[in-house]
Amino acid sequence: MDANLPFLPVNIAVLTVSDTRSLADDRSGDTLVARLEAAGHRLAARRIVQDDADAIAALLRIWIADPEIDVVISTGGTGVTGRDVTPEAFTRVLEKEIVGFGELFRMLSYAKIGSSTIQSRAIGGVAFGTYLFALPGSTGAVKDGWDDILVTQLDSRHRPCNLVELMPRLKEHL
Repeated sequence: MDANLPFLPVNIAVLTVSDTRSLADDRSGDTLVARLEAAGHRLAARRIVQDDADAIAALLRIWIADPEIDVVISTGGTGVTGRDVTPEAFTRVLEKEIVGFGELFRMLSYAKIGSSTIQSRAIGGVAFGTYLFALPGSTGAVKDGWDDILVTQLDSRHRPCNLVELMPRLKEHL
């Protein structure tokens, strides 16, 4: 971290993908919100959507089009069962995948849960100037994804580089 640089808070939307959770028992979403706010960022929106690729993609498109949302982080639906469709929904809207996000998540996760990490299809990318990251639904996975990757990449003071400093250039192709 370069303490000489200013911290630039970003607006983050949190999406929980689940057929069974509500805001009253969304521990993973609560964990993510607490961590992003503790880091100095702003919660821009929060929703729970069922495991339905069309519904997920539709909400992602709304949030991507919203100039008040810089980042979307989802939790849930990244496994391999028939109802796990979050990566498919993300792929529908992504312009560019950040392949290293999923790779790094699984590498870090391997140290904690071993080969079971192959069951995670965590994904990251960019769409219309908005960063999108999909994490697994467990609180442990949310902590790993935030604490070990996103907290620094979404901090404008992180060196040698970070995702925040690239935000002004994400729409250069438009």
